[in-house]
Amino acid sequence: MLTYLGRRLIASIFVILMVAIFVFSLLYLTPGDPAAIIAGDQATPEMVARIRQSLKLDEPYLVRFSDWLLQIVQGDLGNSIYTGQPILQQIGLRFGPTLSLMVVSMTLSTLVAIPLGIVAAWKQNSRVDRGLMVFSTLGFSIPVFVVGYLLAYFFGLKLKWLPVQGYAPLSSGLWNWMRHLILPSIALGSAFIGLLARMTRAAMLQVLSQDYVRTAKAKGLGQGEILFRHALKNAAVPITTVVGLGIAGLISGAVVTESVFALPGLGRMTADAILRRDYPVIQSLILLFSLNYLIVNLLVDITYTFFDPRVRY
Repeated sequence: MLTYLGRRLIASIFVILMVAIFVFSLLYLTPGDPAAIIAGDQATPEMVARIRQSLKLDEPYLVRFSDWLLQIVQGDLGNSIYTGQPILQQIGLRFGPTLSLMVVSMTLSTLVAIPLGIVAAWKQNSRVDRGLMVFSTLGFSIPVFVVGYLLAYFFGLKLKWLPVQGYAPLSSGLWNWMRHLILPSIALGSAFIGLLARMTRAAMLQVLSQDYVRTAKAKGLGQGEILFRHALKNAAVPITTVVGLGIAGLISGAVVTESVFALPGLGRMTADAILRRDYPVIQSLILLFSLNYLIVNLLVDITYTFFDPRVRY
């Protein structure tokens, strides 16, 4: 296990380095003068020159990249062109809403999708199975922003049950925190619920056809014990894989969800930075999301050994 973790960490460092090269090269991949593009159409030559000087665009590529990478290693992500504030400070202020949205969405999606997949596998080819699969297909077929606007219209504007904009920190109270996250979490998790439910069904069907499950039935074990103690545990490896991939998908979906519900998180920060052409912020966020994706994949691989002792690295 330790040897495997060492290899994965080395591979992850290499991947992060490749991502860093790509992220840093975004300015050079943009056609035209990057400083003029960032400054906008109405910018004066003095503004363009100031941006060029702040980004050190007059220096060689390798010199700029090495300086930028050294700053990243030291924990300095630079300053925003639009606000002039340190990017790391801005990320710290925006991290709470996004983390809350991720936790609630992932918890809600997992608690709903896995039981749906188990029931669908148990009632294979029945009306219940077909109905649940239609529901899950609709879940990941409808865009997140459409689900978000529908939820906001019915539960926020029509029924006035829940707020449709803004965020309340956990310090303001558990219910006040939750009520601002229910609609965004449902909208963000709708696609993941459909995907995870279908994967759970497929994994459970494969396990339920094994000989040891038939033996358990022959011994007279109850349906619940067979499904949860024997089948679900052995179907957990592919389900865990989808959960890990779903976290990455939720991060990308947060950009749209936070824009729809006006949540002041990293997703909204990403959308604003793109609209403002704030390249240092965009670079930092892409690097942060990539690092998160690598960490999640590593944790998923480690989790395999807890569900299936036969998995050895």
